[in-house]
Amino acid sequence: MLNHALLFRRLRQFATETPSWATAIRYYTKPDERFDLTLVARRVYNLPNEWPVIMASAGLQSVDEPLNEQLLVLPTLAQLQTLKRELGVI
Repeated sequence: MLNHALLFRRLRQFATETPSWATAIRYYTKPDERFDLTLVARRVYNLPNEWPVIMASAGLQSVDEPLNEQLLVLPTLAQLQTLKRELGVI
């Protein structure tokens, strides 16, 4: 569980500290995604179970918190898998 908390922090850090020129996925959230993080994860990664990545990147503290329309800076799938391996999550 500690590794998941660290992953959450690292994803938030990635979202807030990645420079505009660096490799990342930049995704503008849509109104229909306000209460469905799996929809964003499906659209970005084609993997609805990656919704915690969306939650962390958006800075949400709870799945019940609405996702405002905003620009999210997300790791690519390869970056995400590397991060998960480094932290022992997968």
